[in-house]
Amino acid sequence: MILHTEERFAVLRAAQHEIRSHQGRVPDDGFYERKLAGAWDRARRSDAYRGIGEFSPARFRELPVTPRESLKERPLHYAAVPPDQAAKYYETTGTTGTPTPTPRTAEDTIWNTVSVAEAWRPLLAEGARAVVLLPSDIVPVADLVVGVCEYLDVPHIRAYPFATGISDWGRLAAVWRTFRPTVVFAAPGVALQFTRLLAQRGELAETGASVERLMLLGEVNTAPYRRRLGEWWNAEAHDASYGSTETGTLAASCREGRQHLLPAATYFELDAGDGAVPLTGAGDGRLVVTPLNAHARPLLRLDTGDEVSLGGGCPCGSAAPVVTVHGRAADGLLVKGAPLSVRAVEEVVYGVTEATGYLLEVDRAGGYARLLLERGFRADRDGEGTARERVQRSSGELLGLRWDEVVFVNSLPATTKSGASQKSWKRSNIRHLETVR
Repeated sequence: MILHTEERFAVLRAAQHEIRSHQGRVPDDGFYERKLAGAWDRARRSDAYRGIGEFSPARFRELPVTPRESLKERPLHYAAVPPDQAAKYYETTGTTGTPTPTPRTAEDTIWNTVSVAEAWRPLLAEGARAVVLLPSDIVPVADLVVGVCEYLDVPHIRAYPFATGISDWGRLAAVWRTFRPTVVFAAPGVALQFTRLLAQRGELAETGASVERLMLLGEVNTAPYRRRLGEWWNAEAHDASYGSTETGTLAASCREGRQHLLPAATYFELDAGDGAVPLTGAGDGRLVVTPLNAHARPLLRLDTGDEVSLGGGCPCGSAAPVVTVHGRAADGLLVKGAPLSVRAVEEVVYGVTEATGYLLEVDRAGGYARLLLERGFRADRDGEGTARERVQRSSGELLGLRWDEVVFVNSLPATTKSGASQKSWKRSNIRHLETVR
């Protein structure tokens, strides 16, 4: 974090007090009225919201939802601070189009870091040592994790293994032996690639001996995948956080492995098909968010496009809603009449096989689909026929699809594993073929 003035230390102290005071509970209406008024006032400095007038709770409820498409089309229209006046400048990956410019002030960084750090505090106990296998160029994910580690006094090292010439796999393994990390922050694809490499070298058990927890972020990951990865490493595997470059972090994992919304940092609404309304309990719908501490680009009632399920009763004791993110409907794919999503496909791949990666080959007409599975490091080739049958049966039950072929291969392109901000599911795990006859 950027802390070299009294003003910024004051921001840090205010963030600490506010986030800690509301940790594990949902703030009252008075809190939200005060915070929304501040977000509204900052938003009025942008071209997008310049004419919205003075804040009132009624006027906020009447404000039209901000479509995500509008933000993607005119990102700087929503900026209250131009890129050259921000403390940090990021861009989204452009997984669904053109990358979105995202300036951030020091206030943005401080508030987001404190919010996530206080949520993760139970997962980063005293004595923790973290390795951050995430990219730090252009995108904020590694900066966030490093900021959390600094805030919580957790020794850490950045070592993104796709940084050619600096942190390749061999260098990473050597550093690991010295540092002996207890917590691994990584995108699911990167974790898979490293797991496979270590297993092929016969070093997985030794390398993983110090690891207690795997914190996965940057991509959608499923419960079957996390169980599989946890078994390989003999460690807990958590879906560490949910959010976006545009909104900041919206949810974080608890010690029970569930994700909770961060209601002290964001005002949440749910659109179940009849318009966005404040959260009242369990439900399903599209998440609409107003980040409460955004300064460079304040957003009011942003439709994230993410379909979610909300619940409660987590054993960790937090009253903040538990969230399961199903992904964006727009990110799905229609194949042979069946709608596919990354979450649904990986429920099959990691639920019934020990594959360490996959690639979908489909024709552009959507009438042909072949599933390539990377053989696991404990692959039993004699049992692959049975494995294919399990995949087809599970695909029929969960996806409503029967693959034209299910093929096991020795290895897949590294682009299916690079992970996090370098990754787009449609670009890295789907290969379009000419029409197959």
